[in-house]
Amino acid sequence: MLRLLLFFQIFYTVYELHFQFATGIPGINVVNLVFLATLFAILMSKPDTIHPKPILRGALLLFFAVLLVAFFIAQSSKPPVDSDDITYVKTAIFYPLLYFMYLRCRQDLKTTRWMIIFVLIVAAVAGVQAIRQGLDYGFGAFVETHRASGPFGTTFAMANRAGVYYAMFLPMFLGLALMMRTQTRWRFAALMGIGILALAILFTYSRQSYFIALLAAALLFARKHVVLAALMAITFIGLIDYLPDSVTERVAETRTENRVGGDQYDVSTASRWKIWQGAMGMLEDNPQGVGLNRFQTRIGAYTPQYANYDAHNFYVLTVCECGVIGLAALLWLIFRMFSLAAMLRRAAVDDESRALAIGFTVAVLCMAFGNLYGSPFLEGSVMGDFWILCGLLERYGRLKQMQAGDSSPTSHAQSLIPQVRVTAQPLKERRPIQI
Repeated sequence: MLRLLLFFQIFYTVYELHFQFATGIPGINVVNLVFLATLFAILMSKPDTIHPKPILRGALLLFFAVLLVAFFIAQSSKPPVDSDDITYVKTAIFYPLLYFMYLRCRQDLKTTRWMIIFVLIVAAVAGVQAIRQGLDYGFGAFVETHRASGPFGTTFAMANRAGVYYAMFLPMFLGLALMMRTQTRWRFAALMGIGILALAILFTYSRQSYFIALLAAALLFARKHVVLAALMAITFIGLIDYLPDSVTERVAETRTENRVGGDQYDVSTASRWKIWQGAMGMLEDNPQGVGLNRFQTRIGAYTPQYANYDAHNFYVLTVCECGVIGLAALLWLIFRMFSLAAMLRRAAVDDESRALAIGFTVAVLCMAFGNLYGSPFLEGSVMGDFWILCGLLERYGRLKQMQAGDSSPTSHAQSLIPQVRVTAQPLKERRPIQI
């Protein structure tokens, strides 16, 4: 039953907006109920075999504290407590808890490995849904409302969120395809995943996702071989003419030349800059932050034409709502994700573990870039499986260490100590010890 719940939660976290079931309990949705059922099953199962200190624990607790402080700041300016604010802060704290759940899920290495694979399968299935939507819309001229959003929404408004999700998981498939030198079947499956997610990203028409996907591919190809990266770049340039007209039109509209010969940016790009400019005025007036979930209601005082607009940048949103300390906590959390990736690279003992570690490193970078031109960090359907992946990969790395004979938690200091190798020789030929 526990395994069934763990696998079901991976699937349903992505598709929660697609299957909207009411629980009849105020403030509680199906995802919350599945989480509670899974937590109960974990507590009733046999004791865990590993007891690591979670790498992200300190950073997440700090981030939670910052969110709660910002919540109380918001309430101090608008009493009594608003139910929307309670839902917002609950959602912001809830989904990162999936990291702790899957790190301590009490499953063996084989099951942990299959859950990681299932996370990638769910990403590919979500990509197929976006491709189907894109094919239904066709390949003609670009139309704003004809953007695929996959399982993340029923309208084009969630297309950017979908693009970030696909671009975030693309490096995992790229890493497996490039690093799995001996397992042909898994490499072929990874290539299929790459094709699915690449097409899904195209049909979202999310320009930031195009950039993130190309960045991920360039980094991983360069990691494999510089010449391979150069060949990839040449191949991509040659394929530009074969892309659908709607894709090239979408990219080209970002910047055009106006009548006097100067650069003119499209409305979407220009609006973001104006919103960010207004956000800096908001921060100057409220260095402690305006409070959680208050950006949209306050931005109109600084940029009236964009009243009730989102920040379209999670870092700007965080610093305006939570202050400079909030931004520092967010950056620290992302830094600790890179620390987790570093642990995985040190613990890698075979092609599979190296591929997952390298792919996850670039996936964290893609997640960070995905919040520069949008703000999906607190969006559960987009980030939920990413938090699950963090927990599963950390558990996978710990179990791999145990399998290799190291049952103690890896420390940074131990990993930096050089190994001493002593070779015994006959007395008459004994030489100094080689280090």
